[in-house]
Amino acid sequence: MNDTECVDFLRWLLPRLHFRWAGFRRVRGQVCKRFRRRFSELGLTGADAYRDYLRQHPDEMSVADFLCRVTISRFNRDRGVFAYLGDTVLTELCAHARARGRSELTAWSAGCASGEEPYTLALVWHFRVARCRPAIGFRILGTDIDEVVLERARQARYAPGSLNDLPRCWVASAFDVSPDGGHCRLKDEISRYVRFHKHDLREGPPSGKFDLVLCRNLAFTYFDQPLQCAVAAGVHRALREGGMLVIGQHEKLPEAVNGFTSLSDTHRVYRRDNSGADKTHGSRPLC
Repeated sequence: MNDTECVDFLRWLLPRLHFRWAGFRRVRGQVCKRFRRRFSELGLTGADAYRDYLRQHPDEMSVADFLCRVTISRFNRDRGVFAYLGDTVLTELCAHARARGRSELTAWSAGCASGEEPYTLALVWHFRVARCRPAIGFRILGTDIDEVVLERARQARYAPGSLNDLPRCWVASAFDVSPDGGHCRLKDEISRYVRFHKHDLREGPPSGKFDLVLCRNLAFTYFDQPLQCAVAAGVHRALREGGMLVIGQHEKLPEAVNGFTSLSDTHRVYRRDNSGADKTHGSRPLC
């Protein structure tokens, strides 16, 4: 399957999975490489044969859905965002919680893959916020659809190169290096902030209420607009009053989504509000 065939195939397949082609344009190479392996496993000659196979075997769509998952994760990805969370967002959420008699913040990292994002948030909290807010606790839920990557996240072991975007002093203080230098393990005093759970973002939010939701480089990149609207509605329900949503640096919310006010256009941080938040049909805002 050459690049032209890859593009044609993905343009046919993605809408059937409620994904959008624009999100996959730059990562089509790795996705089509997986499909080529799948064609070989099934003894099929190429994309046209696989289309016919999908029509004859509807259950194969769940396999195709799995093969379309894109995992690109690293510690402190978009470091300016995490600096802003530490300097501004978490501090504001702490004050908001204390004013309402609460002594703990909760955060949700959606599509957390191998745990780099929620653990980065835990590091930001530990080094930039916790010492100034000793009366406030912090819990983070990391969710992903893939149990394999979640198990890696629970182990909290990473190659040294994946830590390059973290401050050197944080790495020295928060990680134990293996005797052979082959991996670094996050210390329990940091990893204890985070728990992991298998969850499909497309099925709505996990149970509980959150002060902060990180939904970056997933829904608003890869999902089609109706599904983006459904995710936005679910996040709105999951956030406490005054809670914050963070999306990817190159993402934007669908224009017709209600219930969020931009706090930082630069860092793509939004505050939950109630303006038109109930203008939904089922679980989907009217986009």
